[in-house]
Amino acid sequence: MRLTGVSPGGTGLTVQTALANPSTRPGLRLPGRVNLIAGAVDVPVLHVRLGLVSSVEPDDPEAPRRLVQFHQAQVADALVLRAGRARSIPFEFPLPWETPVTTYGGAPLLSLRMGLRTEVALDPALDQGAMVPVFVHPLPTQQHVLAALDTLGFSVRQSGLVDGRLPGVEQTLPLHQRWGFWVGPLYAGPITELEVIFVANSAGLEVILWCDRRLALAGITHTSISRFRIWHADAGQRDWISIVDGWLREAINRHAAAAAQADWSATITESAHVSRPPDRPITPGFGLGGTAGGAGVGGGGGGGGDGT
Repeated sequence: MRLTGVSPGGTGLTVQTALANPSTRPGLRLPGRVNLIAGAVDVPVLHVRLGLVSSVEPDDPEAPRRLVQFHQAQVADALVLRAGRARSIPFEFPLPWETPVTTYGGAPLLSLRMGLRTEVALDPALDQGAMVPVFVHPLPTQQHVLAALDTLGFSVRQSGLVDGRLPGVEQTLPLHQRWGFWVGPLYAGPITELEVIFVANSAGLEVILWCDRRLALAGITHTSISRFRIWHADAGQRDWISIVDGWLREAINRHAAAAAQADWSATITESAHVSRPPDRPITPGFGLGGTAGGAGVGGGGGGGGDGT
């Protein structure tokens, strides 16, 4: 499949960006070509650069959403395209492991769209940009977590990008994706809202559970955050229902303990979906810092708690 964006400009230059396949995953490389076609005059090009662009929510809730280019890579240095000539520039654009996911259950997320923008710099004051859509599917570990939450009764209500880094979390991108869920019936007493944040690298996945309990009439609210890590290796051989349920129980129990002064708080002491406690945690910081396109690092054990 090929998707092409065309951007004509005052110089007569045409920019066409074609992707061999617009569907990809974090950590992979996105292959394609940038085709430059000159008009009636020579065109001096300073550089050709690609960037991932998406709409991001600012920290200030009153501010409007804005379009942000959060990752870029240069695919060609300075060149001169002679009049009437064409040039094809092949590329393999590396996607960061933290690249937000834009498809869920095989369908695009309507609230989160992403494009690959081609920037052809003709002079410092003039860039010509052509954009093509990109569809990012979950990593296997992310897919397992999302599927387990669905089995446990949670349903996705929204997903979006938030500007800014998470305190105390090792990140490479200046933004993060939040998944909002309707809480499953088995867990709806201690919490009324759940947000999930994934921070991935080549070795594993950090899962952040953001629990909230709101009583609108009483004006009571309490939020708590728990963090868990798990390897990518052997993801298909784990009991993900038990692992994710274990994370939820630990997060909710910690949440309830922190709000013990409120009489609506209660801990979960048992669950029909639990057959064993969560696997031991990855040592914080170990195996982190992988680069896009690199192979996953194997390791023993599964997921566990690193609660904060």
